[in-house]
Amino acid sequence: MKRILCLVLFLGILPFAADAQSIPTPKSHFGFDIGDPYMLANFSQTEAYFQKVDAASDRVRYTSIGKTEFGREQPMLIITAPENFAQLEKYKEISQKLGRAELTPEEAKALSKEGKPVVWIDGGLHASEVVGAQQLIETLYTLASRNDEETLKILDEVIILLAHANPDGMEIMSDWYMRNEDQEKRNKNIPVLYQKYVGHDNNRDFYMNNMKETTNISLQQYVEWLPQIVYNHHQSGPSGTVVAGPPYRDPFNHVFDPLIITSLDAVGAAMINRLHVEDKPGYTRLDGSVFSTWWNGGLRTTPYYHNMIGILTEIVGDPSPFSIPLVPDRLIPNNGTPYPVTPGPWPFRRSIEYSVSLNYSILNHAVRHGDELLYNFYLMGKNSVDRGNTDTWTKYPKYAQAVQEEFDASKKKRDSDDPEMASFGFRSGLPLQFYDSVYKDPSRKDSRGYVLSADQPDFSTAIKFLNALIKSGVLVEKATADFSLSGKSYPKGSYVVKAAQAFRPHVLDMFEPQDHPNDFLYPGGPPIRPYDAAGWTLAFQMGVEFDRIMEGIEGPFERVAYGQLLSPDPTIVPSGSGYMLDARVNDSFLAVNDLLKAKVKVFRTATAANGFPAGSFYVASSGKKSLTEVAKKYGVKVSAASGIPSGAKEIKPSRIALYDYYGGSMPSGWVRWMMEQFHFDYNVVFPEEIDAGDLTEKYDVILFIGPGIPGGGGRYGGGRSVSKEEIPSEYHHMMGSLTVDKSVPQLKSFMENGGQIVTVGAATSLAYLLDLPISDALVEISDGDEISLTGEKYYIPGSVLEMYVDESAPANYGMGATANVLFNNSPVFKLSPDAASKGIKPLAWFGAEPPLKSGWAWGQQYLKNGVTAFEAQIGKGKLYAYGPEITFRAQSHGTFKMLFNNLYK
Repeated sequence: MKRILCLVLFLGILPFAADAQSIPTPKSHFGFDIGDPYMLANFSQTEAYFQKVDAASDRVRYTSIGKTEFGREQPMLIITAPENFAQLEKYKEISQKLGRAELTPEEAKALSKEGKPVVWIDGGLHASEVVGAQQLIETLYTLASRNDEETLKILDEVIILLAHANPDGMEIMSDWYMRNEDQEKRNKNIPVLYQKYVGHDNNRDFYMNNMKETTNISLQQYVEWLPQIVYNHHQSGPSGTVVAGPPYRDPFNHVFDPLIITSLDAVGAAMINRLHVEDKPGYTRLDGSVFSTWWNGGLRTTPYYHNMIGILTEIVGDPSPFSIPLVPDRLIPNNGTPYPVTPGPWPFRRSIEYSVSLNYSILNHAVRHGDELLYNFYLMGKNSVDRGNTDTWTKYPKYAQAVQEEFDASKKKRDSDDPEMASFGFRSGLPLQFYDSVYKDPSRKDSRGYVLSADQPDFSTAIKFLNALIKSGVLVEKATADFSLSGKSYPKGSYVVKAAQAFRPHVLDMFEPQDHPNDFLYPGGPPIRPYDAAGWTLAFQMGVEFDRIMEGIEGPFERVAYGQLLSPDPTIVPSGSGYMLDARVNDSFLAVNDLLKAKVKVFRTATAANGFPAGSFYVASSGKKSLTEVAKKYGVKVSAASGIPSGAKEIKPSRIALYDYYGGSMPSGWVRWMMEQFHFDYNVVFPEEIDAGDLTEKYDVILFIGPGIPGGGGRYGGGRSVSKEEIPSEYHHMMGSLTVDKSVPQLKSFMENGGQIVTVGAATSLAYLLDLPISDALVEISDGDEISLTGEKYYIPGSVLEMYVDESAPANYGMGATANVLFNNSPVFKLSPDAASKGIKPLAWFGAEPPLKSGWAWGQQYLKNGVTAFEAQIGKGKLYAYGPEITFRAQSHGTFKMLFNNLYK
């Protein structure tokens, strides 16, 4: 009987064993185990392995979610039990229905029991953080080959989306690392960015969706699959730890549903508990790391605004020798790090094992709480819809402050209301009337929705803004006829974005100001730096005109299908002896560049003409054929003109150089992408070419965006310091740094001979090296010396500020009287009394009032009347200096014209 039972058991497990044996191991494919010292797989090898496992396993399906910027396929592996594939579309549809919350609670409960939770796990976004991409390989093999009870249960109950976030970067980084046969010489000091344009900033693009990889991911997450959990692998962990993970430190964004934060707690508990059960120390959380849930725009943070549980881990590890450093404070167990790790050597393989354990902890959590995850996903969406349909007041810090201020201003403040006692919880509280005076104030309630009128000057940029929302799964509606709301009329073709939708947090975040709390280490102490920006309101950055609608929104609207991108309607070129293109429209520059490439003559006006502002473009009737093509292609509005406006001058494309350095500049990379989108031709220049001189023979304008100028912050003139012996000859021309002694004289000579230089952000330090009559506005006098303001007095991390603009200056053609600009502790200038006589003219400045529009600005009084941009005559040429980030991550369309205007001659 015993033999028969053994035979039955053996036959029962044989299919599973055979399946496990048929899955190729990583070592059989790559020639090494994942995590072996000095070894990295590249993407080509990894893609082939993905496809090989797909062919061998009925648990795995290889899919491509789109092309990368270099044209590679971006893979996503769907992993689940074989029988689930037959109903995969049903499970996807259930996830979509629950996520969009267009159901009754009863329907949602039923679908929550019928559906299966969807979990997204990615890796490789930041290619220098090599653990992330390598762990994808090990995780795939583990899920495809193991037949233990836990794995089989996960496969039965969960739909896993295993996605590669940056194929191009993995190829670049791994090939570079493995090129040295001498293992000890292997390094990750690549000469270029590990994403075609933006490198590390590929994780700063997830509400804008500029990059192809970002768009691919967003469409899967917010339009196609709507996963309940999004797990984004990164490194490196804080010094003295192994891995940082959830829950994260305060602040969290005020537009979130509270279930997001408590759900993060639950998943975080599952993760740290599993590591402790497996005797894997070194997990840190809360104030043990710098990561918060405030900012939108990252692969794991944008999900919060879509009611998804976004998980970030930052883990240590490297294929070259690595050790956990000894940090005494990290040796003390506390709530942030309950189980400290012992410092010392740390094998790369150990990081892979941790990563797989963390993946399993999340998948096991999804198994145990699947119906709860699905229903809560629906419930958060329903809460958003309900809030969008009723009068709602988001509890911003400014409103709590307003309650206190109204009480303080009243006669009812009681002496017994001692702030010191209040800090211990003994406060008696304020009369409720002060709550009602703020949180029932109609002027402070949340908007019910937003209208983007089709008659705004730069409607094509408004459509780009809407496309960013659509890629993020936001529901947009289009007017099929003229309509009126709140006493204002709007034309057919306008768009409406209602707040009563599941992704309301994202809608509010894109239209409304962020109100970052004052966050200091202690009262009177230094500020705690936000993880990224403090304010970013995309509608402000892009210069989009919109109206807030405070009551119900009804009208002749039709839904735009989820994920369906918009295009401007083609325009018809009217009859006329000439034609005008509006300088206020960014796409006019795109159209003009195409016309210039087609050898069509284009003129710019010096004054307002034919109803268009100064700086608008005139095209003679001889260019009608080409103009008709661009009008149809880009939807740029073309108006007839009776003749060439008085004073208009012909323009030609400038020969443009864009500065970069070895290793790659992200701000420069964003501008590379912008130039290509708007069809400006350019060459990239490096320090050696600048130092060689004769720049006016090749270029009319040189762009310095962000770091690069000596003393200007960032990398002080160049990239990593390398020797020619270390790198292939094809990269030698990228080496070196700009210097005060050699480079600055060449730049000065370039301008004296008629060239133009445009500097943005830190690069404006060039003005000081030229001894121009300007000074830093953000200083104070101490003992007769100028010293920089301390963080206790002045601190403005990435935030949106409003500045005044000289509309008459050709550098500002098409701009309005004011502009919202992304300001990130940016330079602010003070012009000397004799500056005007020396050819220096302010282009933009702050007023007397506080300029903050969105984010956090401490010490705004120091900005009063400060100059944010200026032009300076240098011989026959000019220097343009823009302190704020007028090209910020290719998001700030509202200030693009400040760059574009300088790119013609």
